[in-house]
Amino acid sequence: MSKSNLLIFGATGAIGSYITAEIVHARASFNRIAVFTSPSTLSAKAEQLSALREEGVEIITGDVTKKDDVVKAFEGIDTIISALGRGVIAAQIPLVQWADSTPNIKRFLPSEYGTDIEYGPSSADEKPHQQKLKVRAALQQTKDLEYAYVVTGPYADVPFFLGAAANPRGGTFDVKGRRAVLLGDGKGRVSLSDCSDVGKFVVHALTHWECAKGRALKLNSFTATPEEILAEFERQTGDKWAVEYISLEQLKAFEAEAWEKSQPDATSLTLQRIWTEGGTLYDRRDNEDIGAGDTVSLAGAVQKAIRAQLAR
Repeated sequence: MSKSNLLIFGATGAIGSYITAEIVHARASFNRIAVFTSPSTLSAKAEQLSALREEGVEIITGDVTKKDDVVKAFEGIDTIISALGRGVIAAQIPLVQWADSTPNIKRFLPSEYGTDIEYGPSSADEKPHQQKLKVRAALQQTKDLEYAYVVTGPYADVPFFLGAAANPRGGTFDVKGRRAVLLGDGKGRVSLSDCSDVGKFVVHALTHWECAKGRALKLNSFTATPEEILAEFERQTGDKWAVEYISLEQLKAFEAEAWEKSQPDATSLTLQRIWTEGGTLYDRRDNEDIGAGDTVSLAGAVQKAIRAQLAR
Protein backbone atom coordinates (compact mmCIF):
# COMPACT_ATOMS: atom_id res chain seq x y z
CA MET A 1 0.00 0.00 0.00
CA SER A 2 1.32 3.47 -0.85
CA LYS A 3 1.86 5.96 1.95
CA SER A 4 -1.39 7.42 3.26
CA ASN A 5 -2.60 11.00 3.27
CA LEU A 6 -4.07 11.61 6.73
CA LEU A 7 -6.64 14.06 8.07
CA ILE A 8 -7.02 14.23 11.87
CA PHE A 9 -10.07 15.56 13.70
CA GLY A 10 -9.65 16.48 17.38
CA ALA A 11 -5.88 16.69 16.93
CA THR A 12 -5.29 19.09 19.83
CA GLY A 13 -7.59 17.44 22.37
CA ALA A 14 -6.80 15.38 25.45
CA ILE A 15 -6.02 12.14 23.63
CA GLY A 16 -5.77 13.69 20.17
CA SER A 17 -2.60 15.54 21.17
CA TYR A 18 -0.87 12.24 21.93
CA ILE A 19 -2.16 10.59 18.76
CA THR A 20 -1.05 13.52 16.61
CA ALA A 21 2.38 13.64 18.27
CA GLU A 22 3.00 9.95 17.52
CA ILE A 23 1.78 10.31 13.93
CA VAL A 24 4.16 13.25 13.44
CA HIS A 25 6.97 11.24 15.05
CA ALA A 26 6.29 8.49 12.49
CA ARG A 27 5.81 10.89 9.61
CA ALA A 28 8.21 8.90 7.40
CA SER A 29 5.46 6.26 7.27
CA PHE A 30 2.94 8.72 5.81
CA ASN A 31 2.75 11.05 2.84
CA ARG A 32 0.61 14.00 3.92
CA ILE A 33 -0.52 14.87 7.45
CA ALA A 34 -3.27 17.44 7.98
CA VAL A 35 -5.46 18.44 10.92
CA PHE A 36 -8.92 19.94 10.82
CA THR A 37 -9.56 22.59 13.45
CA SER A 38 -12.08 25.29 14.25
CA PRO A 39 -11.32 29.02 14.11
CA SER A 40 -11.72 29.22 17.90
CA THR A 41 -9.18 26.42 18.44
CA LEU A 42 -6.86 28.06 15.94
CA SER A 43 -6.82 31.08 18.24
CA ALA A 44 -6.96 29.31 21.63
CA LYS A 45 -4.22 26.79 20.78
CA ALA A 46 -2.15 28.91 18.45
CA GLU A 47 1.19 27.81 19.93
CA GLN A 48 0.33 24.10 19.70
CA LEU A 49 -0.87 24.41 16.11
CA SER A 50 2.14 26.55 15.17
CA ALA A 51 4.43 23.79 16.46
CA LEU A 52 2.58 21.25 14.31
CA ARG A 53 2.89 23.53 11.29
CA GLU A 54 6.65 23.71 11.86
CA GLU A 55 6.68 19.89 11.74
CA GLY A 56 5.15 20.00 8.27
CA VAL A 57 1.54 19.38 9.35
CA GLU A 58 -1.10 21.19 7.31
CA ILE A 59 -3.67 23.14 9.34
CA ILE A 60 -7.15 23.23 7.80
CA THR A 61 -9.73 25.50 9.44
CA GLY A 62 -13.47 24.96 9.27
CA ASP A 63 -16.67 23.95 11.03
CA VAL A 64 -16.90 20.21 11.66
CA THR A 65 -20.70 20.40 11.44
CA LYS A 66 -20.68 21.94 7.95
CA LYS A 67 -20.52 19.48 5.07
CA ASP A 68 -18.95 21.94 2.62
CA ASP A 69 -16.07 22.68 5.02
CA VAL A 70 -15.42 19.02 5.73
CA VAL A 71 -15.71 17.75 2.16
CA LYS A 72 -13.33 20.50 1.02
CA ALA A 73 -10.85 19.30 3.67
CA PHE A 74 -11.19 15.75 2.29
CA GLU A 75 -9.52 16.76 -0.97
CA GLY A 76 -6.36 14.71 -1.50
CA ILE A 77 -6.99 12.69 1.69
CA ASP A 78 -7.48 8.92 1.86
CA THR A 79 -7.48 8.23 5.63
CA ILE A 80 -9.48 9.90 8.42
CA ILE A 81 -8.39 9.67 12.07
CA SER A 82 -10.90 10.96 14.59
CA ALA A 83 -9.94 11.86 18.14
CA LEU A 84 -13.07 13.88 18.92
CA GLY A 85 -13.85 14.00 22.63
CA ARG A 86 -16.63 12.18 24.42
CA GLY A 87 -18.90 15.22 24.40
CA VAL A 88 -18.98 15.40 20.59
CA ILE A 89 -18.68 11.70 19.69
CA ALA A 90 -21.94 11.79 17.71
CA ALA A 91 -20.45 14.44 15.41
CA GLN A 92 -18.56 11.57 13.80
CA ILE A 93 -21.73 10.12 12.27
CA PRO A 94 -22.02 12.73 9.51
CA LEU A 95 -18.23 12.59 9.08
CA VAL A 96 -18.55 8.86 8.41
CA GLN A 97 -21.38 9.42 5.93
CA TRP A 98 -19.55 12.22 4.10
CA ALA A 99 -16.38 10.12 3.99
CA ASP A 100 -18.27 7.15 2.54
CA SER A 101 -19.63 9.32 -0.27
CA THR A 102 -16.18 10.76 -1.07
CA PRO A 103 -14.41 8.34 -3.47
CA ASN A 104 -10.86 9.21 -2.40
CA ILE A 105 -11.53 8.44 1.30
CA LYS A 106 -10.66 4.78 1.87
CA ARG A 107 -10.18 4.39 5.63
CA PHE A 108 -11.75 5.78 8.81
CA LEU A 109 -10.41 5.33 12.34
CA PRO A 110 -13.10 6.54 14.78
CA SER A 111 -12.61 7.93 18.27
CA GLU A 112 -12.89 4.59 20.08
CA TYR A 113 -9.89 4.89 22.39
CA GLY A 114 -10.92 3.69 25.84
CA THR A 115 -13.32 1.11 27.24
CA ASP A 116 -14.57 -1.70 25.00
CA ILE A 117 -18.17 -0.77 24.18
CA GLU A 118 -18.98 -4.30 22.97
CA TYR A 119 -17.17 -6.23 25.70
CA GLY A 120 -20.21 -8.32 26.64
CA PRO A 121 -24.02 -8.46 26.43
CA SER A 122 -24.50 -5.76 29.08
CA SER A 123 -22.19 -3.31 27.29
CA ALA A 124 -24.98 -2.14 24.98
CA ASP A 125 -26.89 -0.78 27.98
CA GLU A 126 -24.06 1.22 29.57
CA LYS A 127 -24.81 4.96 29.41
CA PRO A 128 -21.31 6.13 28.43
CA HIS A 129 -21.28 3.73 25.46
CA GLN A 130 -24.36 4.96 23.63
CA GLN A 131 -22.86 7.52 21.26
CA LYS A 132 -19.89 5.31 20.34
CA LEU A 133 -22.30 2.47 19.57
CA LYS A 134 -24.14 4.76 17.15
CA VAL A 135 -20.86 5.61 15.43
CA ARG A 136 -20.05 1.90 15.03
CA ALA A 137 -23.50 1.35 13.54
CA ALA A 138 -22.90 4.18 11.06
CA LEU A 139 -19.56 2.69 10.01
CA GLN A 140 -21.09 -0.75 9.56
CA GLN A 141 -23.67 0.75 7.21
CA THR A 142 -21.09 2.26 4.87
CA LYS A 143 -20.59 0.83 1.38
CA ASP A 144 -16.92 1.28 0.58
CA LEU A 145 -15.25 2.62 3.71
CA GLU A 146 -12.73 0.47 5.58
CA TYR A 147 -12.42 0.99 9.33
CA ALA A 148 -10.89 -0.36 12.52
CA TYR A 149 -11.50 0.30 16.21
CA VAL A 150 -8.54 0.99 18.51
CA VAL A 151 -9.78 -0.19 21.92
CA THR A 152 -7.26 0.64 24.64
CA GLY A 153 -9.00 0.34 27.99
CA PRO A 154 -8.55 3.15 30.56
CA TYR A 155 -5.71 5.62 30.28
CA ALA A 156 -3.05 5.11 32.94
CA ASP A 157 -2.35 8.85 32.94
CA VAL A 158 -5.74 10.06 34.15
CA PRO A 159 -6.28 11.08 37.81
CA PHE A 160 -8.43 8.20 38.98
CA PHE A 161 -5.74 5.71 38.14
CA LEU A 162 -2.25 7.05 38.56
CA GLY A 163 -3.16 10.52 39.72
CA ALA A 164 -4.49 12.40 42.72
CA ALA A 165 -8.23 12.69 42.07
CA ALA A 166 -10.08 15.66 43.54
CA ASN A 167 -12.95 13.31 44.42
CA PRO A 168 -11.41 10.03 45.59
CA ARG A 169 -14.66 8.04 45.61
CA GLY A 170 -13.61 6.75 42.21
CA GLY A 171 -10.14 5.78 43.43
CA THR A 172 -6.92 7.75 43.75
CA PHE A 173 -3.16 7.53 44.08
CA ASP A 174 -2.08 10.74 45.85
CA VAL A 175 1.71 11.04 45.80
CA LYS A 176 1.98 14.19 47.94
CA GLY A 177 -0.47 12.85 50.52
CA ARG A 178 0.97 9.31 50.35
CA ARG A 179 -2.63 8.08 50.25
CA ALA A 180 -4.41 5.58 48.01
CA VAL A 181 -8.07 4.73 47.61
CA LEU A 182 -8.39 1.35 45.91
CA LEU A 183 -11.48 0.02 44.16
CA GLY A 184 -12.98 -3.39 44.88
CA ASP A 185 -10.82 -5.66 46.99
CA GLY A 186 -7.68 -4.28 45.38
CA LYS A 187 -6.93 -7.61 43.71
CA GLY A 188 -8.95 -7.23 40.50
CA ARG A 189 -6.77 -6.96 37.40
CA VAL A 190 -7.16 -3.93 35.12
CA SER A 191 -5.51 -3.41 31.74
CA LEU A 192 -4.26 0.15 31.30
CA SER A 193 -2.81 2.15 28.41
CA ASP A 194 -0.34 5.00 28.67
CA CYS A 195 -1.59 7.91 26.55
CA SER A 196 1.60 7.99 24.48
CA ASP A 197 1.07 4.29 23.76
CA VAL A 198 -2.46 5.07 22.54
CA GLY A 199 -0.87 7.28 19.91
CA LYS A 200 1.56 4.53 18.97
CA PHE A 201 -1.31 2.03 18.70
CA VAL A 202 -2.97 4.29 16.15
CA VAL A 203 0.26 4.52 14.14
CA HIS A 204 0.70 0.75 14.24
CA ALA A 205 -2.91 0.18 13.17
CA LEU A 206 -2.43 2.52 10.21
CA THR A 207 0.87 0.96 9.17
CA HIS A 208 -0.46 -2.61 9.58
CA TRP A 209 -3.82 -1.90 8.00
CA GLU A 210 -4.36 -5.25 6.31
CA CYS A 211 -4.26 -6.87 9.75
CA ALA A 212 -6.16 -4.07 11.52
CA LYS A 213 -9.07 -3.38 9.18
CA GLY A 214 -12.51 -4.59 10.17
CA ARG A 215 -11.38 -5.41 13.72
CA ALA A 216 -11.87 -4.05 17.21
CA LEU A 217 -8.23 -4.22 18.25
CA LYS A 218 -7.81 -4.91 21.99
CA LEU A 219 -4.63 -3.06 22.91
CA ASN A 220 -3.01 -2.07 26.20
CA SER A 221 0.28 -1.12 27.84
CA PHE A 222 0.17 -3.37 30.92
CA THR A 223 -2.18 -5.20 33.29
CA ALA A 224 -2.00 -4.86 37.08
CA THR A 225 -4.15 -4.93 40.20
CA PRO A 226 -4.72 -1.80 42.32
CA GLU A 227 -2.60 -3.37 45.05
CA GLU A 228 0.24 -3.99 42.59
CA ILE A 229 0.02 -0.39 41.44
CA LEU A 230 0.12 0.81 45.05
CA ALA A 231 3.13 -1.39 45.77
CA GLU A 232 4.97 0.23 42.86
CA PHE A 233 4.13 3.72 44.15
CA GLU A 234 5.41 2.72 47.59
CA ARG A 235 8.57 1.23 46.10
CA GLN A 236 9.36 4.36 44.09
CA THR A 237 8.50 6.84 46.84
CA GLY A 238 10.19 4.78 49.57
CA ASP A 239 7.19 5.14 51.92
CA LYS A 240 4.23 3.10 53.10
CA TRP A 241 0.98 4.78 52.11
CA ALA A 242 -2.33 5.12 53.91
CA VAL A 243 -4.84 2.88 52.14
CA GLU A 244 -8.62 2.83 51.95
CA TYR A 245 -10.87 0.55 49.92
CA ILE A 246 -14.15 1.26 48.14
CA SER A 247 -16.05 -1.97 47.59
CA LEU A 248 -17.76 -2.71 44.31
CA GLU A 249 -21.13 -2.30 46.02
CA GLN A 250 -20.12 1.12 47.36
CA LEU A 251 -18.91 2.11 43.92
CA LYS A 252 -22.23 1.08 42.39
CA ALA A 253 -24.07 3.17 44.97
CA PHE A 254 -21.91 6.22 44.18
CA GLU A 255 -22.53 5.62 40.48
CA ALA A 256 -26.31 5.44 40.88
CA GLU A 257 -26.33 8.60 42.99
CA ALA A 258 -24.17 10.44 40.47
CA TRP A 259 -26.52 9.67 37.58
CA GLU A 260 -29.63 10.43 39.65
CA LYS A 261 -28.27 13.83 40.69
CA SER A 262 -26.54 14.61 37.36
CA GLN A 263 -23.18 14.87 39.07
CA PRO A 264 -20.14 15.51 36.86
CA ASP A 265 -18.37 12.27 37.73
CA ALA A 266 -21.27 9.99 36.72
CA THR A 267 -19.61 8.82 33.51
CA SER A 268 -16.24 8.20 35.13
CA LEU A 269 -17.85 6.23 37.98
CA THR A 270 -19.63 3.98 35.48
CA LEU A 271 -16.37 3.37 33.65
CA GLN A 272 -14.54 2.68 36.91
CA ARG A 273 -17.23 0.19 37.89
CA ILE A 274 -16.87 -1.56 34.52
CA TRP A 275 -13.11 -1.78 34.97
CA THR A 276 -13.45 -3.01 38.56
CA GLU A 277 -15.80 -5.74 37.32
CA GLY A 278 -13.07 -6.97 34.95
CA GLY A 279 -14.29 -5.27 31.78
CA THR A 280 -10.79 -4.66 30.40
CA LEU A 281 -9.55 -8.25 30.45
CA TYR A 282 -9.18 -10.57 27.46
CA ASP A 283 -7.75 -14.02 26.77
CA ARG A 284 -5.12 -12.25 24.66
CA ARG A 285 -4.28 -8.74 23.58
CA ASP A 286 -3.84 -7.78 19.92
CA ASN A 287 -0.68 -5.67 20.33
CA GLU A 288 1.58 -8.16 18.64
CA ASP A 289 -0.76 -8.50 15.63
CA ILE A 290 0.07 -4.91 14.62
CA GLY A 291 3.66 -4.80 15.85
CA ALA A 292 2.87 -2.82 19.01
CA GLY A 293 4.52 -5.02 21.61
CA ASP A 294 6.91 -2.41 23.05
CA THR A 295 4.80 -0.49 25.57
CA VAL A 296 5.14 1.53 28.77
CA SER A 297 5.49 -0.70 31.85
CA LEU A 298 3.78 -0.34 35.22
CA ALA A 299 7.04 0.99 36.67
CA GLY A 300 7.39 3.49 33.84
CA ALA A 301 3.81 4.69 34.16
CA VAL A 302 4.13 5.16 37.93
CA GLN A 303 7.40 7.04 37.47
CA LYS A 304 5.65 9.43 35.07
CA ALA A 305 2.72 9.84 37.48
CA ILE A 306 5.00 10.71 40.40
CA ARG A 307 6.88 13.25 38.30
CA ALA A 308 3.65 14.84 37.06
CA GLN A 309 2.07 15.10 40.51
CA LEU A 310 5.17 16.58 42.14
CA ALA A 311 5.44 19.15 39.36
CA ARG A 312 2.01 20.58 40.23
